[in-house]
Amino acid sequence: MLPTLLQAAASSINLGTLGAALGAGLAAIGAAIGIGKIGAAAMEAIARQPEATNNVRMSMIIVAALIEGVALFAVVVCLLAL
Repeated sequence: MLPTLLQAAASSINLGTLGAALGAGLAAIGAAIGIGKIGAAAMEAIARQPEATNNVRMSMIIVAALIEGVALFAVVVCLLAL
């Protein structure tokens, strides 16, 4: 029964569209996880050494921007694959 369901799904949905949607979703999830880890590490660093707050914040913003740029590029590539 399962192979017939898969065949029906494959025939009704273009697999390229499905792959592009999954790729865009994974890129967004990966960026969210990366930025979450950066935020957690920055808060821990600031808590350990409060006098370095400005340096940690600046580094966090730069790295978060780079992650967002890569995620945006991945989403655009996935959308162009359609």
